[in-house]
Amino acid sequence: MEDFDIRKQRYDKEQEFEKALRPLAFGDFSGQEKIIENLRVFVEAAKMRGESLDHVLLHGPPGLGKTTLSNIIANELGVGFKITSGPVLDKPGDLAGILTSLEPNDVLFIDEIHRLSPVVEEYLYSAM
Repeated sequence: MEDFDIRKQRYDKEQEFEKALRPLAFGDFSGQEKIIENLRVFVEAAKMRGESLDHVLLHGPPGLGKTTLSNIIANELGVGFKITSGPVLDKPGDLAGILTSLEPNDVLFIDEIHRLSPVVEEYLYSAM
């Protein structure tokens, strides 16, 4: 018989609900008007060139929409979106696995990137 954990099921449902509430386009995002306008220009320029978006660094305290904006960027570009977290990338192989799974022009969001180990940082620099 398989163990059933109600906490995991509840957590998964909460995540699914929160994801459904997140805006998917710049026009649906509230606040940060100047940032949104700049991002629109960057995204449109990348689309017109037929190239990937240049690297973007979003920083600030939790809850300001960094993950949401990253997802919106991917949606506006019509590309895939992958999320990881700096602390879980212990060794270069962890990062390599993620990078090799990306499709051309995909958006990779690394939450808490400031907590990357220096060794993994070096590999990220070369990938960029």
